[in-house]
Amino acid sequence: MLAGKRILLIIGGGIAAYKALELIRLIQKAGGTVVPVLTRAGAQFVTPLSVGALAGAKVYQDLFNLTDEAEMGHIQLSRAADLVVVAPATADLLSKMATGRADDLASTLLLATDKRVLVAPAMNVRMWGHPATRRNLGVLQGDGVLVVGPDEGEMACGEYGPGRMAEPVAIVEAIGVALGGGPLAGRHVIVTSGPTHEPIDPVRYIANRSSGAQGTAIAAALRDLGARVTFVTGPAVVPAPFGVTVVAVETAREMASAVQAALPADAAVMAAAVADWHVANASGQKMKKDGSGVGPALEFAENPDILAVVSKGPSRPRLVVGFAAETTDVVAHATAKRARKGCDWIVANDVSPGTGIMGGAENAVVVISDAGAEAWPRMGKDAVARRLAAKIAGALA
Repeated sequence: MLAGKRILLIIGGGIAAYKALELIRLIQKAGGTVVPVLTRAGAQFVTPLSVGALAGAKVYQDLFNLTDEAEMGHIQLSRAADLVVVAPATADLLSKMATGRADDLASTLLLATDKRVLVAPAMNVRMWGHPATRRNLGVLQGDGVLVVGPDEGEMACGEYGPGRMAEPVAIVEAIGVALGGGPLAGRHVIVTSGPTHEPIDPVRYIANRSSGAQGTAIAAALRDLGARVTFVTGPAVVPAPFGVTVVAVETAREMASAVQAALPADAAVMAAAVADWHVANASGQKMKKDGSGVGPALEFAENPDILAVVSKGPSRPRLVVGFAAETTDVVAHATAKRARKGCDWIVANDVSPGTGIMGGAENAVVVISDAGAEAWPRMGKDAVARRLAAKIAGALA
């Protein structure tokens, strides 16, 4: 995936620096070469000897090295690479990047480069959630810096939450995407996600319990395999992933229009929990109680069937994947839905009370296709997404 690519790897100071050693090995295994830059703080966690031995290259550390700077070494380093990767990207490094500081070799390289930059943040959960870090990250993403991770888990300090550096395998996948690689490179995939909100009046609406976590994870997994993703999302609880085209909608009718506007596509993954009906007599003003004890009579009208329209329309993608959230007879209902809608696959799950799946962190799905019903074990939604993305890549190969 990275054959012939040259990666300038900046290793920041944090306990996650040990993962940079495995990252070097995986980049080389993927065919790339690594030019390592070790910050002064990074050298407190990994040694120049170990980094250089794995990279098979000189380790750069000092901005004021007379030999290197005789030919403006920091300029050459910053522009000779195909991609600049910062892993771990500490809060300090992110701050320097966002404000344009250049007081050491790493920050000077980042300011002088004309290549794309990918950062893998790693820090304490409180530091990651601090407004200054969020602000710096927003500035960097606005400048076009790519971000992978961080993951959620136990910290070296004993706390738990987001802030762990992404695993080296995920970083290599993100490098491939940044360089235009991956099995879905050149493919366009539409992903719908989240619930829809159907207004009753200006302050009330009908919705469901979908968090949007599974659709968001699928969009990220497809992106990581190189796809160009149009992400049409309702009002989800989880934030949209970076590196995709986000189209935010509220109602089912808005989602239907957005999906049609995004066509043509190679594949469509309809993961959104779309409301079947909307309120036909929604009020333009807030409804008031009149003291009678009788609630307003709501009239319902059917929403567009987005999955059926995409599956049977003239711009049908080569692969259409639907979702079925069921509470009884999951496989039977999902199989019937697949036949009725005309999609290629249905990803079905049991969302009955007690499963914890709708709005939770895990999923247990059955993928129904011409080949039959393939039951997957219960796993995290990110793992489901990666497995489904790989299956989609195989179908489009």
